[in-house]
Amino acid sequence: MRIGDAAAAAGTTPRALRFYEQRGLLPPPVRTASGQREYGADEIARVRVIRDLLSLGLTIEDLRSCADRLHLLTQDPPPRCGATDPRASASASTSAPSPGVVGRRLAALDAEIDRLAGLRDNLARRAFGDD
Repeated sequence: MRIGDAAAAAGTTPRALRFYEQRGLLPPPVRTASGQREYGADEIARVRVIRDLLSLGLTIEDLRSCADRLHLLTQDPPPRCGATDPRASASASTSAPSPGVVGRRLAALDAEIDRLAGLRDNLARRAFGDD
């Protein structure tokens, strides 16, 4: 299917598909003899996964760091995301686990929530004298 139809099937735009390709989230698609991009069901499923992960608060950079494994999330059911990096060797299991992409994003969100809560508390104290 051509880019416009593929974008519609995935719930996005042709521009987004080209952007995901440029950022390494989508492999370069097969091209027709005239050079037009052709997408199949696997690519549509991958774009849906990308959009879902972005809607959960992950960033393009987060996804780039694990782009080689995004296809795993198109499985039915998708595998559970663990706290450790699946590429880590078994011999490294004695060390502290790497928080992975999801763990790092959760930590960043928690830090931002704490920062915003502190700002809110400071503003309330100044504006209303709340303690």
